[in-house]
Amino acid sequence: MTWVTDELSSGRLRIGDRLPGERALAETLGVSRASLREALRVLEALGAIRSSTGSGPNAGTIVTAAPEQALSLALNLQLATSHVEPRHIAEVRELLETWAARHSDAALCDWTAAEHLLTLMDDTELPIEHFLAHDAQFHVALSRAADNPLISTLMESLRISISEHTVARARAIPDWGATAARLRDEHRAILDALKHGDRERGAELLREHIDRYYRETER
Repeated sequence: MTWVTDELSSGRLRIGDRLPGERALAETLGVSRASLREALRVLEALGAIRSSTGSGPNAGTIVTAAPEQALSLALNLQLATSHVEPRHIAEVRELLETWAARHSDAALCDWTAAEHLLTLMDDTELPIEHFLAHDAQFHVALSRAADNPLISTLMESLRISISEHTVARARAIPDWGATAARLRDEHRAILDALKHGDRERGAELLREHIDRYYRETER
């Protein structure tokens, strides 16, 4: 792990580069191939590399950039031990998303992609899990307008780690159809505010949106 970090920091290794073969890399690092394989498994779990067998341009071990994978793994462990509760997630979401809204630049958001997600969510026959997946992607898309990759990475990791918990809580809502309709209206109001550069209104609408949904699922 230290070698990969050093190589990336120095610029000798870049995202998309392929690592040397297992034998050559083990010799370079002065470790056994068994130890190297274990280290590579850890790096892959952390989202730092992707390993593929076979031949072709995608074969071998390639350096990737998926830090949300490592963060979501850590969050999953926290959720599994009940150390992190739903209210903690709502508080972090509110903190991240309202900050992103207040620092957003309307010129930086992919409005076409955000609007497409809302169009997909207009389908009243859409399964809950698909609706919530589009919902989370919509929020991540808006956060990218703040031009802070760490914010969107944190939100993406949250999206991955809480997806199952979110679906389970949504299924317990007595009238999901009414809730989904309200969420669609709130999403469009948030989108409209940020798209027209009204960052404070967008941030306040996001705060109310997150808080209202948390309270509804908490019941």
